[in-house]
Amino acid sequence: MRVSLLLTLFLVAACPPKIPKYDYSQEPDPRNKELILGVGDTISVNVWENRDINTESTIRPDGTITMPLVGDLKAAGETPSALKAKIRTKLENFLKIVPGTDPVTVAVRNWRSYRFTIQGEVVRQGVFTSDHFVTVADAIAMAGGMSRFAKRSEIKLFRPDPKTRVTRTIPLDYDLLASGKRLDMNIWVLPDDVIFVP
Repeated sequence: MRVSLLLTLFLVAACPPKIPKYDYSQEPDPRNKELILGVGDTISVNVWENRDINTESTIRPDGTITMPLVGDLKAAGETPSALKAKIRTKLENFLKIVPGTDPVTVAVRNWRSYRFTIQGEVVRQGVFTSDHFVTVADAIAMAGGMSRFAKRSEIKLFRPDPKTRVTRTIPLDYDLLASGKRLDMNIWVLPDDVIFVP
């Protein structure tokens, strides 16, 4: 019995952890793209030589803002550039805009829509936010690190696609990541990602 137990323990110890098969290089670096606006973000809209129209708004839970003359506009899911173009088009119905000019500016004052969730064997579970993009290692550190019961080689990141609404599962091995052996696993966390530490 004792020999059998020792043999089993030896075989388990001899088997290296299974390395996840996943092409992490395909995951986006959000720092290289224009910001996508979301609920809770505060933006200011300025229209040149039309001070009365200028406004500062926080994107409401329904994803909209309200602006003089224009009324309600969907802002969530838009980039500042795309929103600026929409506002300019709407204003053409009320103002004389010289062709070739760009009288509208949209600036992000407060970025609050960058939220992600960490669940499972971490010190503090919950929804986290940051004023800048973070990596998986940064996110786990924000949660106070992992508990001693965590299965560090079986972490999963669930990433919803806002267009297809399909959620992808990205496998992560924290020890390989933290040791520097697989730095490609230290991907950027995107809004609405869920990190689960079993």
